[in-house]
Amino acid sequence: MKKFCLTAAALAAAALLLAACGEAPQADVEAPAEAPASDTEAYQMPEFSTVDLDGETVTNDLFAEKDLTVLNVWGTFCGPCVAEMPELGEWAEELPENVQLVGLIIDIEGENDTEHRDAAVEITQKAGAEFRHLIANEDFAPFLEGVTGVPTTVFVDKEGKLAGSAILGAQVDKYKEFVEGFVGE
Repeated sequence: MKKFCLTAAALAAAALLLAACGEAPQADVEAPAEAPASDTEAYQMPEFSTVDLDGETVTNDLFAEKDLTVLNVWGTFCGPCVAEMPELGEWAEELPENVQLVGLIIDIEGENDTEHRDAAVEITQKAGAEFRHLIANEDFAPFLEGVTGVPTTVFVDKEGKLAGSAILGAQVDKYKEFVEGFVGE
């Protein structure tokens, strides 16, 4: 029953994200639903242990590696996500030393979902998006509850807290603007 509920929830979330994925102009969105009410307390990313597209285990210690992590939430089904991937790949190579770009793929459902995993590998390779791409699992559920569409990009400091507002839609110029402001502080 628990597996059925998790599967149903994942399918509902995927359907919602698919419906939200489009070319229409997008606005900034707020932090995930579990974000604290206080403006002075930043949302803490959940602890996680997952794998990336290379099969390497990755935990939330990833955030401590740099002062800022640009976390791009995307799916293989999302046209705007795929369309922005080449530009993200180029930008990842130009980022300052203290900033990293990481993708979070939401539509690979477990180790046995080779169809979506292979699609993600093909998309990233074709686009030259050689930055790390994590496979979202149930550990990300508290965070993903607040994601209303893809692509959504958030900024995470080295303590694992959200910095600034999430950006909904393929808006690489806005990602760059935030990073420039953060680095300039």
